[in-house]
Amino acid sequence: MSVQERKQRERAERERLIVATARELAEEQGWDAVTTRRLAERIEYSQPVLYSHFRGKREITGAVALQGAAELAAELRGASAEAEAEAGVGASASVEGVRGRVTALARAYLDFAERNPAVYDAMFQLDGGLAFAAEDTPEALQDGFAALLETLRDVAGEGVEPGLFTEVFWASLHGLATLTRAGRLPVGDAERRVWLLVSRLAVV
Repeated sequence: MSVQERKQRERAERERLIVATARELAEEQGWDAVTTRRLAERIEYSQPVLYSHFRGKREITGAVALQGAAELAAELRGASAEAEAEAGVGASASVEGVRGRVTALARAYLDFAERNPAVYDAMFQLDGGLAFAAEDTPEALQDGFAALLETLRDVAGEGVEPGLFTEVFWASLHGLATLTRAGRLPVGDAERRVWLLVSRLAVV
């Protein structure tokens, strides 16, 4: 390994450490606790070293958001594929099979938001300097939307643009996730809400 390759690997490892530490601190104490000073202390690097990787908290928040988007996309695809496998050959194209995939997708999304509140905030609530729904939207964010679209395009309904339907379904999931977390919805009805969302919006 050349000196240049070693330096590049060390730099990538430092960046991963910074992002992982910011994420850990945010999940433990909230994003207000994430400061460049505290991060530098935790990772045992100087603040100038940290600033050589990220210009500030905003960029770190954006990096956490991109990491979260990649993880969410993987979980959504995994849930849909698992539901399809459970339905069996042929059955996956049936009404119940398609509805099962959409239900699994919705559950996976809500589970992710519940398990990773600080990451979810970085993705959708905080300013990480990332563009959404634009030409310069980062690939990880585009892929997160694509992971929803891949399953939801089958249930958009005749004459409905699949991307637009996916936006509405996603907005519904986001609303459920944020209202549930804020304690604005009664406890215990999560599964019924998913059923209503899928049965009323998804055209199978």
